[in-house]
Amino acid sequence: MEWKNIYRGMLMGASDVIPGVSGGTIAVLLGIYDRLIAAINGIFSRDWKKQLGFLIPLGIGVGIAILLLSRLIEWLFEHYAGPTQFFFLGLIIGIMPYLFHEADAKQTFRVKHYILIVIGAIIVGSMAFLQAGEPGVIENIATSTYILLFFSGIIASSAMILPGISGSFMLLIIGVYPTIIGAISNLQLDIIAVTGVGIVIGILVMSKIINFFLENYRHATFALIIGLVIGSIFVVFPGFPANTSFLIASVVTFATGLLVAYILGRVEY
Repeated sequence: MEWKNIYRGMLMGASDVIPGVSGGTIAVLLGIYDRLIAAINGIFSRDWKKQLGFLIPLGIGVGIAILLLSRLIEWLFEHYAGPTQFFFLGLIIGIMPYLFHEADAKQTFRVKHYILIVIGAIIVGSMAFLQAGEPGVIENIATSTYILLFFSGIIASSAMILPGISGSFMLLIIGVYPTIIGAISNLQLDIIAVTGVGIVIGILVMSKIINFFLENYRHATFALIIGLVIGSIFVVFPGFPANTSFLIASVVTFATGLLVAYILGRVEY
């Protein structure tokens, strides 16, 4: 078992709870994105024990973060949404040098790769203009609600595993984010189970697609990933703080995010 993956999973889980931030982005920052995709695809291979040794500690970390941090992140977004988003903005910007290094961009990127970067940035950046609104918690749970939650889990996890695209943001757009976060906070097992099954199916399907492109079009795939991450900057950016105290807090959290990205990048790469 690769037990150090617990802390990696906790970082990914914490980011997945936040609309606008992708667990896939954190996986890239930690230098485990390729390994993560390969491990998910290898669950049903003859090396399944090795892959589970990688995935189980990671899953434990994700679960711990989601269960323990869902209330904290709800509180932070209610009282300090701007500074919290600036922290993740610093993380995302801090990851960029490592992404270009991992892709060996100086040696391998051509005009077509930079076009893919622009396309990826436009795809994700355009989400900043989507009006998700403020959906409420679904009170009356019916069969149709479970079906919605199941397919929401598939859509969210498919997005979640792609760097730059936030699964939580997709849930917010669909209108079920408050319901799912509330279910996690209050341990409503039926909602958690139905959504969880959808998430697992979505991850398995999307990981196979991504694995195919990484194996056959590695540099082009990394170029698109870089574009997706750049585009997420526009989604996460909350606007400039309205008062001095929030401005100072945002500068501090942004710098902290950059520092954390630098330290993690040095350690993991």
